[in-house]
Amino acid sequence: MSTSAHPSADVIPTGPTVTDRLVEANARYASDFSDPGMDARPVLRVAVVACMDARLDLHAALGLELGDCHTIRNAGGVVTDDVIRSLTISQRALGTRSVMLVHHTNCGLESLTEDFRHELEDEVGQRPAWAVEAFRDVDQDVRQSMQRVRTSPFLLHSDDVRGFVFDVTTGLLREIDPA
Repeated sequence: MSTSAHPSADVIPTGPTVTDRLVEANARYASDFSDPGMDARPVLRVAVVACMDARLDLHAALGLELGDCHTIRNAGGVVTDDVIRSLTISQRALGTRSVMLVHHTNCGLESLTEDFRHELEDEVGQRPAWAVEAFRDVDQDVRQSMQRVRTSPFLLHSDDVRGFVFDVTTGLLREIDPA
């Protein structure tokens, strides 16, 4: 067996899988769960777009409670067509008015390039339809994401769009000037 923190891909796990552990945790959660009586409309009327990085506990970092916001996450927290789709539904069908973008320091997308797509194409014989959206400058990527939200013709509310970089070592947010 591999001595690294992550077993090699060719090791077949025995016993419960990670998904099994998560399903068991859900059973414990559900045993004490009671319907909070909320609907899908976020109480704070805000949608937060953030990176999927496991180091970001958005609810804790932003002081959010269940039902406060819509959370949209992807690699890099970049504003893609699918993020615009989710924001459009969030605003037009579910009443959100504000958008908060949260990127972070030491993001994995800073070490990738579009060559990643070419490598995938070489490996599987098909080029992904999506862009990697890799970047070198996190501040500039936040600005680009803010611009994509502000200029989308599908969004009703683009006046309260703010972008931030979360520092993974301090836990602090740094606001990015959109200029």
